[in-house]
Amino acid sequence: MVHEPLSGGLANMSPDDRFDLVRSIGEECVQEDELRELLKTRTSFTAYDGFEPSGRMHIAQGILKAINVNKLTRSGCTFKFWVADFFAKLNLKMGGDIEKIRVVGRYFIEIWKAAGMDMTNVEFLWASDMINADPEKYWLLVMDIATKFNLTRIKRCCTIMGRDESDEMPASQILYPCMQAADIFFLNVDICQLGMDQRKVNMLARDYCNLPSIKYKKPIILSHHMLMGLKQGQAKMSKSDPDSAIFMEDTVEDVNRKIKKAFCPPAPAPIDRTTASEEEIAAWEIAAELSITTNPCLDYVKHLVIPRFGEFDVQRPEKYGGNKTYTAFDDVVADYRSGALNPADVKDNLKRLINVMIEPVRVHFQTDPGARDLLARVREITGKK
Repeated sequence: MVHEPLSGGLANMSPDDRFDLVRSIGEECVQEDELRELLKTRTSFTAYDGFEPSGRMHIAQGILKAINVNKLTRSGCTFKFWVADFFAKLNLKMGGDIEKIRVVGRYFIEIWKAAGMDMTNVEFLWASDMINADPEKYWLLVMDIATKFNLTRIKRCCTIMGRDESDEMPASQILYPCMQAADIFFLNVDICQLGMDQRKVNMLARDYCNLPSIKYKKPIILSHHMLMGLKQGQAKMSKSDPDSAIFMEDTVEDVNRKIKKAFCPPAPAPIDRTTASEEEIAAWEIAAELSITTNPCLDYVKHLVIPRFGEFDVQRPEKYGGNKTYTAFDDVVADYRSGALNPADVKDNLKRLINVMIEPVRVHFQTDPGARDLLARVREITGKK
């Protein structure tokens, strides 16, 4: 199994080393000074992420999550996965069928085990089991949060479910943000390590702690980057559009086909700055920047390949520039902007490396009888072959 190359154990890491490693996970951290203080004063801490069992798992959930969890656990974290089966039912996933939801939840866990996640300090907690074990504590907390905020604020948080504020939704889904905020205190975690798309409810939890008489500790929010979808203009992958995402059990042919078709705009041809007008130079700079920032293939190099392997190993014939190894994404960007690295180079090598990442998962689901049966049930439930 391939793991991202992180050297040294907790005993060899200073608080600053731990901060740098943990902070590298987040596109945003609220607040950095609180994170520094946590890591300075404690060698162990807790973080959580919740997930709805909802169909197939794409590489943002699989590979990116494994990379992030491994960084956290190597920094002294116990990571708690909140398997949100009750939440999936509220959000009408799998038609609201709780048994189907639980099958998909077991499938997600099985993927992470095969995907290189170090399970030593990882816990999987089923929401239904944990809530039913102490329902009074949980539901009193949910109700208290619900009484402290108005309906407008709660509806703004409903985007965490992939809904717009203006969407017509069942009344049950108004409960969802209050429950998700309650999870943080119910689990007594130090860090909320979810995606940027969950920011609103995490901030709701922090605001709850600011209210008079509330004694819960304020959670640190460490929000990871949302991987782009493969098509032009897709800010994140979509399970409803299979060609916008790479799934953890995709075949080699699937991966190659999707990346071949992926949006990967070339950098604009260099211009002569001595003769170009200010407007032409400004337009070129914008086009050059967009060739990087709107490019899902480069997004995957930055957030998947380099963190997982410690480098982006480009293999190509000598006539096209020969092999080259990049250990810093800034160097990838510099060569891409200059034309020394082109879209074909990126795509050909990205295909190869993503297939290396998910091959252990393919093998596991092909060779382990229990995993193979579980995948068959998930495909039956989701209608995917």
